[in-house]
Amino acid sequence: MKTQRRSVDFSRGRRGAVLPAAAGKTRITIRIDTDVLDWFRDEVHRAGGGNYQTLMNDALRQYVEAREDNLEDTLRRVLREELSRRRGPRG
Repeated sequence: MKTQRRSVDFSRGRRGAVLPAAAGKTRITIRIDTDVLDWFRDEVHRAGGGNYQTLMNDALRQYVEAREDNLEDTLRRVLREELSRRRGPRG
């Protein structure tokens, strides 16, 4: 068994990330299905490099934005229908 060298002084060491997270980013722990993670990694590899986490973030953002757009369209349709019912039929 290897022993620790006495010359290493951790008395002023600090816990946590060595580099702070970028503004607007949050560090989390998440479990992703292996096949999904492999797909994103393969896509980055096929593209010639990059970061699979950025690709995953972009995919999630597109999904959220699409959901928001659909919600807006649905709200507009419902409001139009409800307003036309209150006003009554127009000829």
